[in-house]
Amino acid sequence: MQKDLVPVVVKGVIPAVNTWALFLGNETKTFVIYVEPFLGKAIQMTLAGVKKERPLTHDLIGSILLGLGARLDHVIVNDARETTFFARIFLRMDNELGKKIVEIDARPSDSIVLALQQKRPIFVARAVFDGVEDSSEIFERELKQQSEDEERHGLDETA
Repeated sequence: MQKDLVPVVVKGVIPAVNTWALFLGNETKTFVIYVEPFLGKAIQMTLAGVKKERPLTHDLIGSILLGLGARLDHVIVNDARETTFFARIFLRMDNELGKKIVEIDARPSDSIVLALQQKRPIFVARAVFDGVEDSSEIFERELKQQSEDEERHGLDETA
């Protein structure tokens, strides 16, 4: 992939007050994008491999793409302005109409759910990655707090 793109993974998604914190990053840096609770839960369910009784919107989109002979190629978080992030979805189409790549504007949260569901790569534009604050310590602290809360909760149930 191009050198102006940084491959990232979803490191975690954690509920916060009225929102969810979506942590993306690689071995050198982690940053956070705040997403709507519904999308945070959808990302969490996808990461956990939860089977849903009925398809969610993102499942439906995946089915539509499959039916049209298109597949998600990759997503890019391509811009950030203050606390708002922007993304692009790249679809690869190979059907009776021919072969082509289609680029679609999308919210990062929607893009990431689709990428996770279809096991496709997630990239961040180098300028965005270099410009965001490193939240690695915050992420590690939140994971530790979650673990301690789960431990405490587990002890409360056994008492």
